[in-house]
Formats: sequence, structure tokens, C-alpha cells
Amino acid sequence: MKNRSLKYLALLLTMLMLVVVGCAQQQTPKEEVKKEAAEPAIKDVILATTTSTQDSGLLDVLKPEFEKKTGYNLKIIAVGTGAALKMGEKGEADVLLTHAAKSEKPLVDNGIAINYNQVMHNDFIIVGPENDPAGIKNAKATAEAMKMIADKGAVFVSRGDDSGTHKKELGLWKEAQIEPKGQKWYQESGTGMGATLNISSEKQGYTLTDRATYLAQKDKVKLAILLEGDKSLLNIYHVMNVNPKKFDKVNAEGGKAFVDFMLAKDTQEIIAKFGVEKYGQPLFFADANK
Repeated sequence: MKNRSLKYLALLLTMLMLVVVGCAQQQTPKEEVKKEAAEPAIKDVILATTTSTQDSGLLDVLKPEFEKKTGYNLKIIAVGTGAALKMGEKGEADVLLTHAAKSEKPLVDNGIAINYNQVMHNDFIIVGPENDPAGIKNAKATAEAMKMIADKGAVFVSRGDDSGTHKKELGLWKEAQIEPKGQKWYQESGTGMGATLNISSEKQGYTLTDRATYLAQKDKVKLAILLEGDKSLLNIYHVMNVNPKKFDKVNAEGGKAFVDFMLAKDTQEIIAKFGVEKYGQPLFFADANK
């Protein structure tokens, strides 16, 4: 009798286990599929920026990262900072990345640019022929170097395109109390930084450039760094959204996604390391939240 009870109990337990397993299999949800980021309503994000971010190669690295992480398509329009800011003023861009604080401020004050953040910096340098005909290597300050170039009548190639670099250059001439426009030795290229470096190299003239573009183009031009390190040559970049309340066609979500991306820790690390392996020094210094 005892053996029969044990067998019955064992059979009952086995059946109970089968029922539990069966129920568990029925209640177990289907294998979860990783949720992907929702498809953006408007996929294209228009970035108006200075040529230095393009010519240096930085955007070639950041663009695919941004698109992979957000699902947006980044359309880059690399022009001078002045032209980029004008695009913002007309609502022709969703987000701006520029480097001329004095020209950026009116857009912020007027509410055209919002979510305004410092994102990185590097510096300007004066480059020219290795033999330095104006002798600016001996200058103690940038304004002094500009005056030496003018006094010598040495060729100086200006971008002449209302870019951030051009605005900085004009400020340096003003500081040196020199009006270069119209002088035979002063030539305006009307082009971006990379092309201006090429023209300066061909003419064996001086020019003001951001360090990042120079290092990226260094092997293609015959120009040496002749003046650097002056505090007046600091070059700060800001990122900002174009206000959708001012322009209803602006991709507000896409523009904000790019600003957030630029300020993110991972992106800032990419910026900080960019150029180190190839040039032995970073081309930009990360500044988010500073």
C-alpha cells in the first residue's frame, strides 16, 4: 500500500511539473527585440558651419557618429562664419557651429539663436614663408607682427569672406592701427581656409589661419608657423539652435539633437583626441559645460 502511495505521489508531482513548465512556456513573452530609436519625423538636419570644421576633417569623423546615434541625416554647409550666421538669421539652417562670438551675440540677444553653448576651442596662428621676409618671428605680440608685415610690404593673403577667421584678422589690423584694404601687398582670396592656405603658399605670402586647418593641410603647402601663442589668437567655437519659434520650417528636434550630441561626453572625448595620433597634438580642445 505504501509503495502504491509513493508511486502515485511521484506521478502526481511529475504531472504537476509538466503543467507548470507548459504554463511558463505559454506565459514567456516572445524573444524581446531591442527597441530602436524612433524614426525622426524630419530626418534631414542642416548644419551651417565654418570651413575650418570641415577642412580640418573633424566633421568627417563626427557626422557618421551623429547619424548612427540619432537616425538623422546631417547636411553640412561649410561656409564662412558670417555666411553661416546669415543662414541662421534667415532660418535656412537648423543648427550653427561657428567661431566669432561678437557676431554670434546679436543672434542670441534677438532670440534667433537659442541653446547657445561653448563646445571647443583651438587657436589662430600666422603662417608664412620659411625665410620670413617681414621678420615677424621676432615680434612680441600679434599687433606688432601685423605692423611689421605692412611696413615691409610683404604679401598677406586674407580670406576676405566675412568668416570668423577674417573677422579676427580685421580685428588684429585694427589693433595694429593699420588699414590694409587697397594696399598692393594685401590680397583677398574670397575663399575658405584650405584654399587660402594654398594661395598663400603659391604666392609665398603670410596669412592668418586656425591651427587645425593648417595642420591638416601642412603637407600640401610650403608655409611655416611664424607667430603663435598670443592670447589675442584664442579661437572659440560655439554651437546653437536656430529658434523654431522664429522660423516654422526649422527642424527643432533635429537641431537640438545635434547640440546635445556635441555636448555629450562621448563626443567631447572624440574632439579632445582628434588629431593626436596623426599630428602629435589635438586639433581642438573640448570645452562643453565650461
